[in-house]
Amino acid sequence: MVSFDARSKDPILTLQDVHMRFGGVTALKGIHYQVPRGIVQSIIGPNGAGKTTLLNCISGVLHPSEGVISFLGRSVESEPPHRIAALGMSRTFQHVALFPRMSVLENVMVGRHVRTRSGFWAVGLRTPTMRREEAAIGREAKAWLDFVGLADAAHLEAGALPLGKQKILEIARALATDPALLLLDEPAGGLNARETEELGELIQRIQARGITVILVEHDMNLVMSVSERILVLYYGQPLASGAPDEIKEDPQVIQAYLGDEWAPEEGKPIMNGRF
Repeated sequence: MVSFDARSKDPILTLQDVHMRFGGVTALKGIHYQVPRGIVQSIIGPNGAGKTTLLNCISGVLHPSEGVISFLGRSVESEPPHRIAALGMSRTFQHVALFPRMSVLENVMVGRHVRTRSGFWAVGLRTPTMRREEAAIGREAKAWLDFVGLADAAHLEAGALPLGKQKILEIARALATDPALLLLDEPAGGLNARETEELGELIQRIQARGITVILVEHDMNLVMSVSERILVLYYGQPLASGAPDEIKEDPQVIQAYLGDEWAPEEGKPIMNGRF
């Protein structure tokens, strides 16, 4: 595991005046935000609010039009995804992006190669050193499968798994890179209530290992149950931020998303669990 002070006062991620433009459309408008280490930070908002765009800028899939993104004290807004991953950031995607014909174990091993001397492209080299390293990668990948509850599926084809288990497999592959920061893009999409509850328990176990989690999600019951801080985006700008109880009672959030007639009640799901 990556060694760092999970509860340091220094933020793990800092966004300074981040803009993202696509032609004449501005998707992000001057985002200023800091994510403390060791927490579960959720980002919520309606479709088109800029949530996935922001995640793409943080992870290097997109480079912001303006602004600075600092990860572990280093500016990364111009870095490619593989370099950001090597620094200790990993992510999953809204739409499952596995290698469907490879086994469950092999998918996790691909993620682990980020932390090896030889890297992924040396897999075919059969020197004694490479064989020892590959064996170690296999052991570590199996350990992550056990952690997420997929050890029994290790030798199945990834594409044969049901959607819920494919999403968990993506998380295992991301964890295999030993991230300090894990970005999860709508991991509950398509999951049933039981699978979503199990996902929430997994996120909490990930946090317990000292990994900071940024969660982009529409399922508000999941968000409210696992998050310590929530950032609400609205048309590419921050609308509100704070603890879950503060967000539930924020007048701007109620007005923008839920309507004036909504009022939080103890034990009551929020809009059937979704924004």
